[in-house]
Amino acid sequence: MAEYSSILLEKAVDELSKLPGIGKKTALRLALHLLGEEKIKTEQLCKSLNDMRNNIVLCRRCYNISDEPLCSICSNPKRDENILCVVADMRDVLAIERTCSFNGLYHVLGGIINPIEGISPNDLRINELLERTKREEITEIILALPATIEGDTTNYYLSRVLKDFNGTITTIAKGISVGDALEYADEVTLGRSIANRIPYNKG
Repeated sequence: MAEYSSILLEKAVDELSKLPGIGKKTALRLALHLLGEEKIKTEQLCKSLNDMRNNIVLCRRCYNISDEPLCSICSNPKRDENILCVVADMRDVLAIERTCSFNGLYHVLGGIINPIEGISPNDLRINELLERTKREEITEIILALPATIEGDTTNYYLSRVLKDFNGTITTIAKGISVGDALEYADEVTLGRSIANRIPYNKG
């Protein structure tokens, strides 16, 4: 006997269950919820997802997600353009912005060095970071990468390639537990870690 009475429902559940953290039971609940909603609401959801997938771009300056060539953070004249926070990906930007503790700009590397997963420095936006230090009037670079071995390795590598940078290189304070990604830190802890950042020591 088939698990579902509808092949269309089964296909929808299969697709929903591919999302992170969504199992088959949750996917079924979501699919049935959508099925019970007014048709216009489901169509609006589909349109929003399509618009997001087709129209979101990367900011030409910081490489964060954006609706325009220049993101709302980079184009905001009230942001401090002298301070640059280096993060692994766009989720870290969202996490830090939620703290309301940082008013500078960002640079999204697109990951961290991880030889096991085949991610080398050449796969990251490190050259673009170096170009920004030459082109923009940056006085401080904050290394806000995950508190992991890979994050520490990336921090060390960046400190070496930024050896000619005339400003200050700092890192977030150790309020973030070892092994944690920034997106999972609570806002108060992350905010304090940014506010109480310390000079980066190569060791």
